[in-house]
Amino acid sequence: MKSYATGLLGSLPYGAGAVTRQISAENPTGEKGGGCRWDPDPTDPNLPHSGPALDLGRGWKVHPFISVRPGETATLAQIEGPGCINQVFITSSLAKYRDLILRFHWDGDSRPAVETPLGDFFCMGHDTAPHHVLSLPVTVAPKRGCNCYWQMPFRRSARITLENKGAEEANIVAYRVLYKLHEIPEDAAYFHAQWRRSTPPQDCPEHVILDGIRGKGLYVGTSLAWVALGKGWWGEGEVKFYLDGDGEFPTLADNGTEDYFGGAWCFYGPDKKEEQVFNSPFLGLPLADLGEGTGPRRFSLYRWHLLDSIGFERDIKVTVQALGWSADKTRYAPLSDDISSVAYYYQMAPV
Repeated sequence: MKSYATGLLGSLPYGAGAVTRQISAENPTGEKGGGCRWDPDPTDPNLPHSGPALDLGRGWKVHPFISVRPGETATLAQIEGPGCINQVFITSSLAKYRDLILRFHWDGDSRPAVETPLGDFFCMGHDTAPHHVLSLPVTVAPKRGCNCYWQMPFRRSARITLENKGAEEANIVAYRVLYKLHEIPEDAAYFHAQWRRSTPPQDCPEHVILDGIRGKGLYVGTSLAWVALGKGWWGEGEVKFYLDGDGEFPTLADNGTEDYFGGAWCFYGPDKKEEQVFNSPFLGLPLADLGEGTGPRRFSLYRWHLLDSIGFERDIKVTVQALGWSADKTRYAPLSDDISSVAYYYQMAPV
């Protein structure tokens, strides 16, 4: 009998018996019965975190973490498909998450489908102002516990790596990749994420969120780490989507940055003219670091197109303008702010 159940909860009763595996430091291959096999030995360079388990022995948190030295790239997961990654968790003792580069490769492609700094991927692009994120596909819980539930199908293989491009060791990296092994339909697209950073010039105050994408796909999310370098309101610019051969003019255009991210009137509260933090399942402003008037202001924003995804057949380009107001509030003022973004999308081809 055919099941017509759909949705997050409606499909759960129909997944019984699915082959489920999890990769972590305790089971780095994800094999059945492959976890927690080490005896504690802190003199072993592969078990540097096993000392607290000396009195308890095998099976008692002997290999819970890995370390990633400067210049090193650690393979977090190598999975043979077909299957789908359902959840990823990661955290690190290294506070500089921008020094850690997260990459996902599908089906043996040498070019990463996901390539972003660790914090930016989880909507936490400001290392100097870590914060919580409470949304449906991405959650950052106390303290810097990064979780995502983006569904990531693959047909032959999946590989996840973490590179340390900084000068300090990531002494502790804890991670988890939970996935199921099953057939993948032909019409399933691959998950992608593209990171960009710019300081747009005032003669063309536009930050490119996504570009260079060719083929059929679905745009599903935007996150921004915005550093306002001047005084006053920074989010007057429009977010624009150029679809399937659009030239000078976009097909989709929002009427303000805060409007695109679900707010209005500068995100101000009822009693004072300051940006107000909020989180919701689909959109939010989880950080409004106002700098106490002594320095740049930092903002984090996210918008998930889960029920309002944006399809494209041939190509897509996404931009956001950097605009504020003139001193007399009669004209828009171009800004040269420091803007970083991650675009999340699915694409039929793995490139």
